[in-house]
Amino acid sequence: MENTDIARVFDEVADLLEILEENPFRVRAYRNAARTLETVGVSIAQMAKTAPAELTELPGIGEDLAGKIVEIVDTGSLPLFEELAARVPTGLIDMMRVTHVGPKRAKLFYDRLAITSVAQLEQAASEGKLRVLPRVGEKLEQQILKACREQKARSGRSRLDEADAAAQPYLEYMRASSVVRAVDMAGSLRRRRETIGDLDMLVASKEPAKVAERFVSYPEIATVVAHGDTKCTVVLRSGVQVDLRIVEPETWGAALVYFTGSKAHNIALRTRALKRKLKISEYGVFRGDARVAGDTEDSVYRALSLPWVAPELREDRGELDAAAAHALPELIELADIKGDLHVHTSDSDGASSLAEMVAAARARGYEYLAITDHSPAVRVAGGMDAAGFRKQSRAIDRLRAASGGVTILRGAEVDILADGRLDLDDDTLDDLDVVVAAVHSKLDMSEAEMTERVLRAIRNPRVTVLAHPTGRLLGRREPYAIDLQRIVREARELGVLLELNAHPERLDLNDVYVRVARDAGAMLVVSTDAHRTSELETMRYGVDQARRGWCTAGDVANTRSLRQLRRVLRARTPRREPSKSLVHHGHAQRP
Repeated sequence: MENTDIARVFDEVADLLEILEENPFRVRAYRNAARTLETVGVSIAQMAKTAPAELTELPGIGEDLAGKIVEIVDTGSLPLFEELAARVPTGLIDMMRVTHVGPKRAKLFYDRLAITSVAQLEQAASEGKLRVLPRVGEKLEQQILKACREQKARSGRSRLDEADAAAQPYLEYMRASSVVRAVDMAGSLRRRRETIGDLDMLVASKEPAKVAERFVSYPEIATVVAHGDTKCTVVLRSGVQVDLRIVEPETWGAALVYFTGSKAHNIALRTRALKRKLKISEYGVFRGDARVAGDTEDSVYRALSLPWVAPELREDRGELDAAAAHALPELIELADIKGDLHVHTSDSDGASSLAEMVAAARARGYEYLAITDHSPAVRVAGGMDAAGFRKQSRAIDRLRAASGGVTILRGAEVDILADGRLDLDDDTLDDLDVVVAAVHSKLDMSEAEMTERVLRAIRNPRVTVLAHPTGRLLGRREPYAIDLQRIVREARELGVLLELNAHPERLDLNDVYVRVARDAGAMLVVSTDAHRTSELETMRYGVDQARRGWCTAGDVANTRSLRQLRRVLRARTPRREPSKSLVHHGHAQRP
């Protein structure tokens, strides 16, 4: 059982408790525990079996929740979940997860209209039946209708980190077999897309029957759908489908190219091959009946007079033309990252202390770490006021002497209010090294309104980073309407860094707009938005997204040394002075 499987049970318990209007502190306890389980870097199932007492050392896990973890691992289920589920009509959880619905509205729709599924909710919205209910109205009804259709389109896909959690143990299991010459995941997972459908596993072997038998014997399988000589399909307990293809070692490279590339990339390769009187397939590159390449990926691309193309680029977005012109970018690597400019501590809504976050950054070999707790407007996140940031600043000063080579940068994640003002006064902002501006409220503005709101904020000369620029949450919330082309142009002119938020639930900016920003000459920063030490590990997902956006290390600010980064931050100078105070509480601008 993977960590994400246990976390999913806790999340579902929290969903049920919300629908049943149970104590909100109890709901929050299960939510926080689920987040811990998703991000901790050890096997929770293994810990539950060998050292259950150590579970209580994890953030947010007390004796009661530790006991429930052991119960889930031992039995595969949780009686509490079954008990709560019996009290909730089937389908309400799925309804609650529709954007703009939530537990209270899901219960309202059930109580007033007897709606028990997303399909029924979509039909009711399309027929105008929701708008007559309290605090709904026509505008919200149309938003819910749109969200229902979007959720239907997304169904059956997993986030990248969830797919990794299912794939990596399976790969290790297959690698342990002596008959497996090579094994890797292909498809969208290898291209590191932000959401994944079915998993595609590829194995090279001279003994395919033994490989197939091992594949279908994996302990986490719920159902064997197909068991053939060279093809198998299974569904894991997590609900993820995994398709296996077994190939001859001499065709390994060709098969890996074929099963990794997007359909469009493969068509472009085939077209290029035909122009050279070659044929390309999963079995190799052929001139007539003679195979001229196929044992390695490099040989396949070389046969087409191309250098090897990184999997993240194989989307038919100009990568073959760039390869032919020897103009492919040298993509950023995780090892290039020198620090993180967006993390939270227990001073606001984080689960780890300031000292713990700094120690974790030191363990990763970082040169610097910006502490960016929330400002007051984010009440649910325990946002700090000016006095809170001054107190934290003194704590940072005390910790710096023992930070072990990690430079701690003072920062804040400051709310962009509805009119574009910032949620902290100028004096407080002037004392910070990094000001991360973000939108967290009133997400339903028109595109023109939201664009002007954000532009006004980043024109404040104190803002250094625009965080998660579209506000999306994968599978839960669509991006808010905003003209990102204008935001990118203005950010480039002002020297404001555009964040690529690495949390796998966000990955915001998406890969297309990462490429837009990079091509426009805007500077990016890959940050984790970590709320606990284990979430610093999510940096790799941000780097994956940056690679999909064709980024080199030079395109990303936090690949620079501390000295170089300080120059980037100092280069943030306004091209225009804000016309009036851009801050909350009516504080005057400093001269």
